[in-house]
Amino acid sequence: MKTDRIKAQRWNRRAQAALHKAYPEFGGDSLGEEVLEAYPPHPGRRMTEEEFLAWVKERTRAEWVNGEVTIMSPVSFEHDQLQTWLIRLVSDFVDNGELGKVCSVEFALRLPGLPSHRLTDLFFVSNQKAAGFQRTYFAGVPDLVLEIVSPDSIERDYKEKFNDYQISGIPEYWIIDPLKRIVTANQLVKGKYRRIAEKAGAVHSAALPGFFIKPAWLWEHPLPKKSLALREMGIK
Repeated sequence: MKTDRIKAQRWNRRAQAALHKAYPEFGGDSLGEEVLEAYPPHPGRRMTEEEFLAWVKERTRAEWVNGEVTIMSPVSFEHDQLQTWLIRLVSDFVDNGELGKVCSVEFALRLPGLPSHRLTDLFFVSNQKAAGFQRTYFAGVPDLVLEIVSPDSIERDYKEKFNDYQISGIPEYWIIDPLKRIVTANQLVKGKYRRIAEKAGAVHSAALPGFFIKPAWLWEHPLPKKSLALREMGIK
């Protein structure tokens, strides 16, 4: 209908204006459908979970926590490369043992008992918990969550998510901090996170027995070959 077409055109103009203002680095006269879907105009009000799920699109990088929506900023090239390397490393390790599924930032995490849809850099779900997978999010407690710290996520990663993941009972929470060049791996013990001590230059996972990361790998430029890291874990 003509009325619907006019409404869509008005929405598109408002969306592009809002995005040009919020993200001037995109530039250009037309932002394209993919960008509009990834960065839809913020509704400017609190949302219920049902409203958020109706509003958010597949490419939208947004979190919903306690009724508030936060649009996530684009990450740096270094962050993107490190995240991609880690996802491939963990995924290959998990696939080798047919241990479960590894999800990235495009797939949301809905923790039980907490009104939130979080985006993580990486989370692992064992086969026993596969029933928690929904179309656009995982509802439940993953076995491992990994976050990469960026300048605008320091408070969120070290405090907000730390508390949420601890309360929810996530067995392991790893914080990869390129800013400080440290890896803080936390294991849940009697309801509280305790740091996993580094041994012989490596941090070993309890949630993924046999998997470890050498922090020195993460600060190399270029990053080491994934196959070499897996070989050290006994995977050829």
